[in-house]
Amino acid sequence: MNYLDPKNDLTFKKVFGQHPHLLKSFLNAILPLPEGSFIESLEYLPADMAPENPLQKYSIVDVRCKDNRGRQFIVEMQMHWTTGFMQRVLFNASKAYVRQLDKSFKFKSLQPVYALSLLNENFQPDKPEYYHHYQIVNIEDTDQQIEGLEFVFVELPKFKARNLTEKKLQVLWLRFLTEIDESTIETPGDLLENTEITEALENLKTSAFTQAELDAYDKYWDNIRVELTLQSESYDKGLTEGIVEGELLKAYKTAITGFALQISVDDLLKLTELPLPTLEKLKQLFEKYGQDASTHFEEVL
Repeated sequence: MNYLDPKNDLTFKKVFGQHPHLLKSFLNAILPLPEGSFIESLEYLPADMAPENPLQKYSIVDVRCKDNRGRQFIVEMQMHWTTGFMQRVLFNASKAYVRQLDKSFKFKSLQPVYALSLLNENFQPDKPEYYHHYQIVNIEDTDQQIEGLEFVFVELPKFKARNLTEKKLQVLWLRFLTEIDESTIETPGDLLENTEITEALENLKTSAFTQAELDAYDKYWDNIRVELTLQSESYDKGLTEGIVEGELLKAYKTAITGFALQISVDDLLKLTELPLPTLEKLKQLFEKYGQDASTHFEEVL
């Protein structure tokens, strides 16, 4: 194994949380910054967003920093999409924005906050775009914007599914996140043409990690697998108890139709966003009952 996966919590923070020049390159490439306002330098800020009320829980982000203009950037790598994730992103960005105020409460001193969320799951499966940019705009005239908070969500699986051959820096950085992992044997040559990405790759080599770090790396993936298992069991339990409705039941029926059309499990994973164990059970059900499988969900789920 030559490299580790950059999407792991340990490796992501090692690359982007310890090397400000790499983070600067990444943010300049990914964020929709206005022309002439690229980041020139960065300094890291505490990643823990400590609450004003000591009874509230801390919110931990992966990387938080500000540039020479005072703009703040919050960067998070999220392996699984949850319904509350977008609200948490909004909460953290708003908190960072408000905390800029000093005791004189000079509102004119407030600088923009950008929240960048890299998602290893699709939260908008019905849309082909992988890049989503949100601003506070006038509904009737979207050119009118209230500056201060901006949000970018990047759905990495959609990027991987696209045939992108451009050598723009944004594409190269996203390929770094999506093409490099433990199975990488030969590094794509065009990634090595960029010195910053080459340095980032060096930081992913297994030889750059201690045994304790490698153990923590494996533990993170174990935690992800446990979370997926619990999520799958939650789906299954909901169906057998007769409380699954709406979108989930629709996804089950879509899977059965997909098997009838000989669509692969990999494609159905993206189409339905169901966990792999659930799809495998549905496939067994289809092989037994064919199109009538939708009337026998309780047998295996």
